[in-house]
Amino acid sequence: MQAAVSSLRDAARAIAPLARAYADQTERDRRLAEPVVTALRDAGLFRMLVPRELGGPEATVADLVDCIATVAEGDGAAGWCLMIAATTGLTAALLPKQGAMEIHGDPASITGGMLMPRGTAERVPGGYRVSGRWAYGSGSPHCTWLLGGVTVIDADGKPEMLPSGHPHFRMAFFPAGSYTVHDTWHVAGLRGTGSHDYEVRDLFVPEHHTVGIGGEPPWVDGPLYRFPMYGLLAIGVAAVGLGIARAAIDELSSLARAKTPTGSRRVLAERAAAQAGLAEAEALLGAGRAFLLDAVASAWAAAEAGDALPIAERARLRLAATYAARSCARAVDICYDLGGGSAIYESSPLQRHFRDMHTLTQHVMVGQQMYEVVGRIMLDLPTDTFML
Repeated sequence: MQAAVSSLRDAARAIAPLARAYADQTERDRRLAEPVVTALRDAGLFRMLVPRELGGPEATVADLVDCIATVAEGDGAAGWCLMIAATTGLTAALLPKQGAMEIHGDPASITGGMLMPRGTAERVPGGYRVSGRWAYGSGSPHCTWLLGGVTVIDADGKPEMLPSGHPHFRMAFFPAGSYTVHDTWHVAGLRGTGSHDYEVRDLFVPEHHTVGIGGEPPWVDGPLYRFPMYGLLAIGVAAVGLGIARAAIDELSSLARAKTPTGSRRVLAERAAAQAGLAEAEALLGAGRAFLLDAVASAWAAAEAGDALPIAERARLRLAATYAARSCARAVDICYDLGGGSAIYESSPLQRHFRDMHTLTQHVMVGQQMYEVVGRIMLDLPTDTFML
């Protein structure tokens, strides 16, 4: 078995300085530096949600938040790659057991991919014939497996429909070497995540390397596996934001002690605006983190009771994740503004934190529209809760 749960947080704290040391190279190469990949893999952090039965740590969701935030404090791209690998590791409890062992049983396995059904899967003997192209393949340069969301279609190309009235969506897993990675990740922030497009054409995928999205119960019992996958993804995205905001606040604090702004005789730290701004940024980060961890604790208690999370808990998780991410963005904005001209240079970590944070908040899992979804639920209005 890989690292015990109690040691995961220690491992994350040890790896954060390494991620920080390689942050410039990671961004320049548009992929996570190999020493960082190796450290995260060997510590078992990529597989932190894999069940103990498959040799994984089976961490708690609170552990997930802490570890991702800690690594992201060192480098946002490293935290993001950890988040993607860890949350897709949850599928180990959902796949047929044979597939779970083949994909997640290897301690060196690193998974990634996109849940959104941008591909198609036609039934063939023993599995599916899959074609599709997916964006945002975070970690694609180092992943050993990528998943892609697919719509199951019939021989006429029409979507199969489930009794719920939704199309039949599945996740299909592809081993490294079976897909084409397109060099598309030329972006403003989180450049080091290597989130390129990836594509398969007429690829046979065995049935046991696929799983339905949102409809099949886990074969492993436990509170972790009663959390909704979309909810865990949103929590993970927010956790990356916590780490980036922490790094930005600490960077501004150091800068303020050393920088004398143009036209001033005092260092930035002696200015009231800097003092108030730093405190406000800390409050924004603290509020976001507190709400997120409170929602996680409440949902964990509900999951420990043995039932699937009710809609109210799932909605609160998504609300907390959205609020945390967007509060962290406001904190980073304050730090960037107070950094002044110093913050615009490539040598300044503040400009990278700013770009990384505003790339993160573009993610659909923490988009502004989630406030509307949760508000409709609070008002007992008809709401599509499929992605909660």
